[in-house]
Amino acid sequence: MDRIYVQTNDAERNEIAAFDRAADGSLTPSGRFETGGRGTGAPHLPSQSSVALNAGASLLLVTNGGSDELTLFAVTQEGVERTGLVATGGARPTSVAVHGEVAYVLNNGSPGIAGFSLAEGALKPLEGSARALAADADPAQIAFSPDGRTLVVTERGTNSITTFAVERGFAGEPQTIASSGATPYGFDFSGDSLIVTEAFGGEVGAAAASSYSLGDGRLAPVSASVADTRSEVCWAAVTKDGRFVYVTNFGDGTISSYAIGDDGSLELSNAVAASTRLGEKGVRDEAITADGRFLYALDADARRVFGWKVGDDGALVPVGDADGLPETVAGMAAS
Repeated sequence: MDRIYVQTNDAERNEIAAFDRAADGSLTPSGRFETGGRGTGAPHLPSQSSVALNAGASLLLVTNGGSDELTLFAVTQEGVERTGLVATGGARPTSVAVHGEVAYVLNNGSPGIAGFSLAEGALKPLEGSARALAADADPAQIAFSPDGRTLVVTERGTNSITTFAVERGFAGEPQTIASSGATPYGFDFSGDSLIVTEAFGGEVGAAAASSYSLGDGRLAPVSASVADTRSEVCWAAVTKDGRFVYVTNFGDGTISSYAIGDDGSLELSNAVAASTRLGEKGVRDEAITADGRFLYALDADARRVFGWKVGDDGALVPVGDADGLPETVAGMAAS
């Protein structure tokens, strides 16, 4: 099934809104499915990956920021079927990462991470897996490295990036480095290279991205704060071939593209590779489909999902949009 998933983040009854994707990239609403939990009820959930698919797109995980719970769905031909709902062990979970049969949740209200087993399709806490972050971390995203051996967390409040080595599903002690630029936000991987957006506190025209090499679970800067000339950068999505990364600029409704070198270095390709509503605030979450053919981005203020076909040269060609979403909509996962 080729689909896009977002969450309504409704304060009373959180739901997954699903869209079927046609061969040309166009989207058709295919249903809403209750998570069993509650969202925050506020627009602009401040995190990337509040909705995540496993590698085979057979399982869907959703954070419920209002009820402090994590939901597990099994993906079906008809949509998704809820198979698990557990407390995250912290307050205001806003991001989730999955690798194999292990998932980790990032709790923002009580900064820290906690692990869960997905063995045999069941969602169960991993006892003793919780790890604390700095009290003022204001974390944005958690994700596994491609090999599953490292967890990465960006910390906006401390302008730092924290990694955890993972063994047998359990995160080790945190290793923290200073971010190359202020307000590290969303990120994605290109092989062993980590690409991180930097919002610089929302300063107009100051948005940037940096890259780091990940060796033995430790980060080392490669390209520091390569500006995209836009404002309020949020999320990052790397193409499946690892050659380009797209970043969303909430401040003016644009998407910028960077070329990624073989050594992980960054070079701005196009400051405005695409836009949802040029000059208008709202573009946030984004995801590239599993086949690498399409990029989708959520414009929360427009309450719409926009799509583009990804060219071999990194160019983006619009394929349309889908509407009917609430102002609280957040997160995005694509199969």
